[in-house]
Amino acid sequence: MEQKIVIGKIVAPHGVRGEFRIMPLTDQPERYTKMKQVRLDDGRLLTVLSLRRHKNVYLMQTKEVTTMNEAELLRGRSIVVLPEELPPLPEGQFYVRDILGFAVVSPEGEPIGTLKDVITPGSTDVFVIAPPDGEEILVAAVEDNILSIDWENRKVVVKLPEWI
Repeated sequence: MEQKIVIGKIVAPHGVRGEFRIMPLTDQPERYTKMKQVRLDDGRLLTVLSLRRHKNVYLMQTKEVTTMNEAELLRGRSIVVLPEELPPLPEGQFYVRDILGFAVVSPEGEPIGTLKDVITPGSTDVFVIAPPDGEEILVAAVEDNILSIDWENRKVVVKLPEWI
């Protein structure tokens, strides 16, 4: 089964001509303006006719959806992209999915756990580390804590804060 990355969620129809509202779930919402087709989580491809920003959502009209009832049937569907469709990132940046599962070690090389997730509860990302036993460890993804990412050996060197 091929991996799909969710970049938006259809939240409601808009009007009577089949337009629908998309809540962006990406840190690059401008990507919608370049899409000629969108892929739904069920595999369907829809041809984009128009797209416009409206408050905190995007309004999209497609060739295949022409009525409010058809748009209502899309409510809750996700808009996805395949990994090969992701745009390249600038030097020093990476997609979270690329480091999930990396071993997490101390600066001395002692195992701490595995990188389980990266969450964004506020302005700073937080690494969620799953130790072999015990509760998850949350570490702010700042330079003082995340010392290096070793892509070749699939590990992250982390200096845990004193209180952990």
